[in-house]
Amino acid sequence: MSALTLAVRDSSTMLRRNLLHVRRYPSLTLNLLLTPVMLLLLFVYIFGDAMSAGIAGGADRSAYLAYLLPGILLMTIGSTVVGAAVSVATDMSEGIVARFRTMAIHRGSMLIGHVVGSVIQSLASVVLVGAVGVAIGFRSTDATVLEWLAAFGFLTLFAAAVTWIAVGMGTASPNAEAASNMAVPLFLLPLISSAFTPIDSMPGWFQPIAEYQPFTPAIETLRGLLLGTEIGHNGWLALAWCLVLGALGYRWSTSAFRRDPK
Repeated sequence: MSALTLAVRDSSTMLRRNLLHVRRYPSLTLNLLLTPVMLLLLFVYIFGDAMSAGIAGGADRSAYLAYLLPGILLMTIGSTVVGAAVSVATDMSEGIVARFRTMAIHRGSMLIGHVVGSVIQSLASVVLVGAVGVAIGFRSTDATVLEWLAAFGFLTLFAAAVTWIAVGMGTASPNAEAASNMAVPLFLLPLISSAFTPIDSMPGWFQPIAEYQPFTPAIETLRGLLLGTEIGHNGWLALAWCLVLGALGYRWSTSAFRRDPK
């Protein structure tokens, strides 16, 4: 059996293992999914009219919903991958990894299974949150089918990149609690981006913090694709951030995973 065939076979087995864990213990995924849904409903129905007046010049809350949803979708990814960090840390601390090291399996298959499983969960969560957005009034009349496909592809790429960072956090954490705490920035960064309000409405000293971080160009790119508006340089910045985060996360997680346990 070739090395590639062995890697694909073992990674598929690990993916099936992770998906079974999600099916048997869905509480973590549901808890992580509940937060972006609650934020979406809160900002649309509580702050929607006021935010629309400031952003869209007096339009109703549907204008703010169109502005808000792309950021909530990326926040959904950020919150979902926290579960990947916790799952990896649990495997690393409970001895199953030591057992895997004694077996004739591909060394990276466990990490690949976690990453692919987390991406699938992230996309499923995005679909559910997006369905809630559509149910409460989100419409995209100007985006083409090609732009919708590009948006889905971008969401997949962004989910994979952020998941590798989360997996790196999980391999570097001594336990699941530490992994959960370390992964908090993946959920907090969208809160200080252009997800909820334009950057130029923020205080001048805070604008660079909001602008020069990975979620802001990603949100602007997704917003342009879903609404059929201009993306500008944000598309290239978002792709660059995805490549950088994915490469850093892959390097971090694999190097930490290869270290022998103490």
